[in-house]
Amino acid sequence: MIESLTLLLVCQLAGEVLTGMFQLPVPGPVLGMVLLFAGLAVRGGVPQAMQTTAGTLLSHFSLLFVPAGVGIMLHLQRIEDAWLAIGVALVASTLIAVAVTAIAMLGLERLAGRRPDTAGSDPS
Repeated sequence: MIESLTLLLVCQLAGEVLTGMFQLPVPGPVLGMVLLFAGLAVRGGVPQAMQTTAGTLLSHFSLLFVPAGVGIMLHLQRIEDAWLAIGVALVASTLIAVAVTAIAMLGLERLAGRRPDTAGSDPS
């Protein structure tokens, strides 16, 4: 488990360093996750130790929401003052994310040849 956690943290650190060095508009942990994915893809799979560590971390995932909940309670007055803007932003960003995901999925399906392009074709 220590080796797997070390690998996760090294990938995150590498992402942070690359983001800082090249002033990339991507968060370091996201770039670190891409590096981890690339390394696992080159390796040809996820080692059993990494699967166990990831499963353990995911089983305690809810603990990561505790700081966010405390922050909400601490700044409740600010949230009450801006509830409409926050609500509109949440709904709009969710709809945009769903739409972009659907468009990307359809594009990837067409690219992979799983779904023919039906635009302009006669269904009968």
